[in-house]
Amino acid sequence: MTSTLLLKQRQTLIQQQLLADGRVLALDLARQLDVSEDTIRRDLREMAAAGLCQRVYGGALPLSPDGGTLSQRKHEAPERKASLAQAAVTLVRAGQVLFIDAGSTNLAIASALPKLALTVITNAPSIAMALMERNEIELIIAGGRVDRRAGASLGPQALRTVERMRPDLCFLGACGADVDAGVTAFNYDEAEFKRSIAGASKAVVVAATSDKLGTAAPFGVLATGLLQHLVLEADADAVHADAFERLGVHVLRARK
Repeated sequence: MTSTLLLKQRQTLIQQQLLADGRVLALDLARQLDVSEDTIRRDLREMAAAGLCQRVYGGALPLSPDGGTLSQRKHEAPERKASLAQAAVTLVRAGQVLFIDAGSTNLAIASALPKLALTVITNAPSIAMALMERNEIELIIAGGRVDRRAGASLGPQALRTVERMRPDLCFLGACGADVDAGVTAFNYDEAEFKRSIAGASKAVVVAATSDKLGTAAPFGVLATGLLQHLVLEADADAVHADAFERLGVHVLRARK
C-alpha cells in the first residue's frame, strides 16, 4: 500500500511539474524526489502509456492536444488560423511548386494563397476543393485511401504519387512542435507520409497554433534541424521561438 501511494504521489508531482514547466528531465526529477533515474524513467513510461505525457530523450513533454477530426478542427479558432495563414503565404513566390499537407491551418493557408501562377500538390480533398476554381493554379492530388480523421489520402498510392515530386515549399501539418522532439504526429501512416514529402521538399514550413508548441505526439516526422520555416502566433511563447531560432529555423510571427 505504501509503495503504491508513493508511486501515485510521485507521478502526481511529476505531472504537476510537467504542466508548470512544459517539460521534465529524468535526472532533475530523480534528484528532487530522491529516487533513481531508473525509477523516474519507469514512472514516465507508465505515464506515457496512460496518455499523460510523451516520452522524449532524457525526460518527457506534455502530450500534444488531439483536436479530433479535420471537420471538427476546421471550426476551431478560425481567426487565429487565418492570421497564421496570412503570415505563411508571404513565403510563396510565383512559379513555385507547393505541397500543402492536410490540416485545418493548412486549409486556411490554401485559401490565403496569393493570385500567382503556382503548382499545388495536396493529399487533402478539402484543400483540393478550396483551390478547384483557382485557374492560375495547376492542381495535383495524391490519391488513395482517405483517412477521414486526418482528412487526407495516406498509404502506398499516396506515397507513390509524392515520391516523384520535388516541391519548392512543403506546408507540413504538425500535431506537435518542440525544439527537442521536432515535428510529430499522432498517426503512424500519416507520419510516414509526412516524412516522405518533407524529405523530398526543398524547404519545409510548419504553421503551428500556440497549443502545439512545446508538445509532442507519439510518431516523429521531422527533426528541428531539417525545418526551414516556423510560423507562430503573435503572442507565442518567446522561449520556444528563441530555441527554434538558435537551431537555424526562420521564425515568422502572425500579426495581432
